[in-house]
Amino acid sequence: MKIEAIHLRRITLPLVMPFRTSQHVETERTLVVVEVVTDIGTGWAECSTDDVPVYWADYLEAEIDVITRIFAPALIARTGGAAAAHLTPASAAEILAPYKGHRTAKSALEAAVLDAWTRAAGISLADHLGGVRPTVPTGVSVAIKDSIAELLETVDGYLAAGYGRIKLKIEPGRDVAVARAVREHIGPDVMLQVDANAAYSLGDAAHLAKLDELDLVLIEQPLAWDDHHQHAELARLIRTPICLDESITSARSAAAAISLGACRIINIKPARVGGYLEARRIHDVAQAFGVPVWCGGMLESGLGRAANLALASLPGFTLPGDISATSRYYERDITRPFELDADGRMAVPTGPGIGVDPDLEVLNEVTTWRASVS
Repeated sequence: MKIEAIHLRRITLPLVMPFRTSQHVETERTLVVVEVVTDIGTGWAECSTDDVPVYWADYLEAEIDVITRIFAPALIARTGGAAAAHLTPASAAEILAPYKGHRTAKSALEAAVLDAWTRAAGISLADHLGGVRPTVPTGVSVAIKDSIAELLETVDGYLAAGYGRIKLKIEPGRDVAVARAVREHIGPDVMLQVDANAAYSLGDAAHLAKLDELDLVLIEQPLAWDDHHQHAELARLIRTPICLDESITSARSAAAAISLGACRIINIKPARVGGYLEARRIHDVAQAFGVPVWCGGMLESGLGRAANLALASLPGFTLPGDISATSRYYERDITRPFELDADGRMAVPTGPGIGVDPDLEVLNEVTTWRASVS
């Protein structure tokens, strides 16, 4: 496979409601759609990260810059001309590996190459990655609300829609009492977990231990993203299982975190770890240690949602992820809408590649900027 051109589009999609975490509030989602044109076909993906570097170091303008100035030219240079190398998804990742950081950009390019490659081969991304299930269980991430009454009403709506797991965003001052109110409201049988987005310190251990009585599935990323050791210490002070998100950037970091006792569960986000191939390696490491994993979300469009469903079909993804229905975030998406079935599950696309195509008419309407590298 040879890359002939890489096209980028910045798009903006309004959210159906504001999404608030301990770090920031979003009312719309801006992301970059990546189209890789090759001699065997076209692949689509998205670069989904925040406008500012609060969740991780990557932010959208930086990823646009590194793709257009460095990553795209590097891929094209290695696959063009008379002495062109034969590009595969794995070799694309290898070409980008020497460059430090910018995992979101690497993930987007690798995903587009994967889509083109698997479309041309006539196989689904799920089959290529080793998926084993036709549907996956779904969960929903619930943003911080101004009042408990508003939160409970929102949770009721998601349970009525069929979601089997509720995740609450928390922050200091809106944590234990909020989670307790939700647990009392929904009862003991609904899966409930909380996500701190690194809002606490080890000094908060006694306070976080109050969550133990609520029978939570997990507490996600309570402490700083770069501190496995303090997470390991916190794990000895609370009973609620710790799940790491921002801390897991590679299979190597996953192995280190598990070995140190810093986590008992891992949230895998392909954009955070540099791509779907590295995400599969993290899955394999976790399976070897007997650690369950689940697929997180970055408010993706249908392009990213389709690819995440493929990843979540792997055998180690035993917990419901954040792959929610399209209507959870968007009234109109750039692909066909994804919906929950009667059992609260979502079907894994079976068509070639990621199994969906962008609606070019909608894509053109929401595009605010374009660039091409060839």
